[in-house]
Amino acid sequence: MNPPTFRSARLRNVTLAAIGLALCSSPINFAAKAADPPRILVLATGGTIAGQADPRATGAYKSGQITGEQLVASVPGLGQLAKLNAEQISSIGSQDMNDKVWFALARRIQQAFDKDEADGVVITHGTDTLEETAFFLDNVIKGDKPVVIVGSMRPATAVSADGPSNIYEAVQVAADPRSRGRGVMAVLNDKIEGARAVTKTNTTSLETFNSPISGPIGYVDTAGGVRFMAQTTGLKRGNYALPSGDQLPRVAIVYSHANMDAIPIEDAISHGAKGIVLAGVGDGNSSKSAIDALEAAAKKGIVVVRATRVRSGFVTRNVEVDDDKNGFVVSEDLNPQKARVLTQLLIANGMTAPGDMQKAFTATW
Repeated sequence: MNPPTFRSARLRNVTLAAIGLALCSSPINFAAKAADPPRILVLATGGTIAGQADPRATGAYKSGQITGEQLVASVPGLGQLAKLNAEQISSIGSQDMNDKVWFALARRIQQAFDKDEADGVVITHGTDTLEETAFFLDNVIKGDKPVVIVGSMRPATAVSADGPSNIYEAVQVAADPRSRGRGVMAVLNDKIEGARAVTKTNTTSLETFNSPISGPIGYVDTAGGVRFMAQTTGLKRGNYALPSGDQLPRVAIVYSHANMDAIPIEDAISHGAKGIVLAGVGDGNSSKSAIDALEAAAKKGIVVVRATRVRSGFVTRNVEVDDDKNGFVVSEDLNPQKARVLTQLLIANGMTAPGDMQKAFTATW
């Protein structure tokens, strides 16, 4: 084959230039009218992020004093990220978070998605029980649109309040199309954490929310935008139906400690607990008295789940405790408070057999 001549090469370049000119002058305009901004529904529940200073002491404040609309209006540039609509679900500190508010949140979010009212949801929330709300919603909301829960460690009236920047970044994440299909996410302090893994690790520090086992799923900042660390693979949200009414089954958490007896377990049973989560020592263990009482509870049909009071690590079946013999479930990576939420949902959905429940606890691993 003969090499191309100068003339053929020149004709080829002219042809390519003509094609480029034709593309530039064609009706396809890649810089045409920008797409409509994403519609983000902001659901406010109260918390420190909506707190105001209280004169009773230096640094004191009252939670839930500022409305969702006021929070949204206070963040500069927020309206440039998305079309925002704020609604008030509750005005409480998250230490008072309850089933009624959870159900109201879940139903409103599902309605917004089913009726195509929003492309994403941001929930403002107190930090004390933020991880439990995130995990609950992750298990009951259907669909792949992003749900982002956000809080702050300082009230809105504090010097260097962290709420405005956290809200801005939460909306950034909710408005980003790459956030779809990643489940419920928590956004605080420039990090994006998954609902299953995130937990509060410090009482006062801004750097309090972490995922001790898996680490964050991404990062976000006002300058660099949203950066996810991995693609979504096999994540399924909304595994369980939201029960009718506005209350979940009673499940108690019993905290294990040295010299523990059976009284806390017997007390939980006497008050009608349908399930008991053990916040055990080490690998979800406890004293012989406590384990014997839990075994007796399981034989009565009360669901028993072994979790651990240790900050990180998995609880493993049949190591020091004979879970098969005793009829226990282990929480795997879930801390006691999230193990309680999942136990409540499983019981509410008619799943109480230990083998079936264990499969549910290990579903994502």
